Amino acid sequence: MSNFFTDNPDLQFHLSHPLMQKIVSLKENGFAHKDDFDFAPQDFEDAMDSYAQILEIVGEISGEIIAPNAESVDHDGPKLENGRVQYAKGTQENIDAITQAGLMGITLPREFGGLNFPITPYIMAADIVSRADASFVNIWGLQDCAETIHEFGSDEQKENFLPRVCKGETMAMSLTEPDAGSDLQAVALKASFDEQKGTWVLNGVKRFITNGDGDISLVLARSEDNTIDARGLSMFIHDKKKGGINIRRIENKLGIKGSPTCEIVYKDAPVELCGNRKFGLIKYVMSLMNGARLGIVAQSVGISEAAYREALTYAQKRYQFGKPIIQFPAIYEMLAIMKAKLAASRALLYETARFVDVYKAYGHLATERDLTKEEKEDQKKYQKLADVYTPLAKGLTSEMCNQIAYDSLQIHGGSGFMKDYPIERIYRDARITTIYEGTTQLQVVAAIKGVTTGAYLAQMKEYEQASIKPETESYRRILIDMVFEYEEVEARVTIHNNQDFLDFHARRLVEMAGNIIMSYLLLFDTQRDHDYWKTLEVYLRHARSRNHEIGNFLMHSHLNDLGKYRFE
Repeated sequence: MSNFFTDNPDLQFHLSHPLMQKIVSLKENGFAHKDDFDFAPQDFEDAMDSYAQILEIVGEISGEIIAPNAESVDHDGPKLENGRVQYAKGTQENIDAITQAGLMGITLPREFGGLNFPITPYIMAADIVSRADASFVNIWGLQDCAETIHEFGSDEQKENFLPRVCKGETMAMSLTEPDAGSDLQAVALKASFDEQKGTWVLNGVKRFITNGDGDISLVLARSEDNTIDARGLSMFIHDKKKGGINIRRIENKLGIKGSPTCEIVYKDAPVELCGNRKFGLIKYVMSLMNGARLGIVAQSVGISEAAYREALTYAQKRYQFGKPIIQFPAIYEMLAIMKAKLAASRALLYETARFVDVYKAYGHLATERDLTKEEKEDQKKYQKLADVYTPLAKGLTSEMCNQIAYDSLQIHGGSGFMKDYPIERIYRDARITTIYEGTTQLQVVAAIKGVTTGAYLAQMKEYEQASIKPETESYRRILIDMVFEYEEVEARVTIHNNQDFLDFHARRLVEMAGNIIMSYLLLFDTQRDHDYWKTLEVYLRHARSRNHEIGNFLMHSHLNDLGKYRFE
């Protein structure tokens, strides 16, 4: 039997990270509720055992049901019937299996029927499901929209909607519009209060909405008259049972075909205000998007895992000139670099997830008791790290995902271009990861703050001080040299105090920082498991070479170069 958790020791390795002790203690409030719920853990070991058991179930369903359904789901896709979405047969089978196993509402509190899991094991589940079928994780993974209701909704909304999610109802976040893609400040969907009905109603159109016909939707709409910016936007909850929407069409996409991407027409659709008016974009969507972006990082890593495994299997079985192609240097070098990029991506994913976990756990803990001064400072520290690591991870891992999928197809040769092999679908599915939930270019806009504020550099210096084994000291010396080069290049760009010049080189600075951070994370992985040293060496060689290339380009760049690249 195929199990996508137990067959992947990297997942079990990251689940056992030392910071999990702190995360679990915070999430469970020192196990204060161990006697209040039947399945509440009694201690840390009990909690970790529970996570592993659930992930094993996720792995089994992914290997035995979701992955075998992936090709038929990609072929059949969802259908539109009388303004409603009908999932492909395989998609519905996936949803039924996941729901029956109790894998909805994973992070929600037990009082609502959830499992009260931290972010890290939930993201690990998304990693596993994405390897099986990237399109399905777009339906199952939207359950994290419920966290927004949990965090900002009223008690009545929590009691109404959260148990429904835990029982299997699907969700959607309805943000973008025909004239408001990445620029959400331009959202025009009209929200008005109907005095006769005593409720808010929505009128207008949304476009490119993933799982747009979900049972429960979070909708960004303009609630304030005579406004054109973010201050006029509020967040609303739409219950499909109350009607008022029509799915105009399902987009015909390049990839992730099993996930319905919808255009939605709202006509006097009754909704509930979530949180406070005017905070829809500046507070609630920002929180929602950070979670969604972390989910795309997990999706990118899961797709990378699938692509790498397909390439490895094919290279072992495909014979040319009397031997398997994996014995040719051109192929085994590609595979080694793919594996190193996958490991680096996964290390960055779980480092980011742990940062999010700590600050989110403090937030939930604050609803039960007052945080101490030290706890508030710790929460602030981890929130700042999560804020700069999330766009870094989303930008870099999605780009690496596309590179790994590209190389995997290349190793397959002409066969990879045919629908006979899964890599054809995986390659198409990978492409969207650099686009939705904020393009790579937008992630750079957010991540460059980690450069200019010194946040990345400070974390590099903290990593530099960590205790490591003597036999790995040579790697740290290489990284110290890379940090020095990064500092020189960053100074070269920022000394001009020119925003256009900084923006022009932002993606290069962010990539340099990411290469160093991921190399450090792989170095730390070797401290816990010596088997990671080979992957570290391959990635570090790649990262150092890439940073030298970027550094050389930047050190010879001038302000007047900008005009050479500008097209009118």
